[in-house]
Amino acid sequence: MAAHQHGDTCMDEYMCGPRVWGLSCPGLPEEVSRARRWTRDILRGSPLAEDAELIVSELSANAILHTASGQASGSFHLAIAVSAQVVAVSVTDDGGTGTAPKVEPQDQDAEHGRGLSMVNVIAHRVVVHESAHGHTVTAELYADARLGGHPC
Repeated sequence: MAAHQHGDTCMDEYMCGPRVWGLSCPGLPEEVSRARRWTRDILRGSPLAEDAELIVSELSANAILHTASGQASGSFHLAIAVSAQVVAVSVTDDGGTGTAPKVEPQDQDAEHGRGLSMVNVIAHRVVVHESAHGHTVTAELYADARLGGHPC
């Protein structure tokens, strides 16, 4: 339940580096809605807030359903980095599973896979990082879609 913010206060957001927030949550289903509310509060007023909320919901639920995060004493960790041009949302799980999250679109009939097809459709860029302690999925949303991502 620890939340923290890093970064300097600055008068002109375009001259500042990204601001970063972090939240650790117990691996309980009700924590998904708390993570979503927390995201909404941080991004209040941003045109990217709704998409970021959906991504947090999906990634948090995946962590609880498919990794050790959902076991007794499990947890997941959420980080949000905000700059003038990019919102990056990362969820780190506790690992303990043989299957890593996959960015490729999965079969739409598969109900229990670890595919990130919905996140991949919403985000401009998705990166999965695997470590000895778990997986971190980072989804980036660009204020100006012309900076990269999907051509649509």
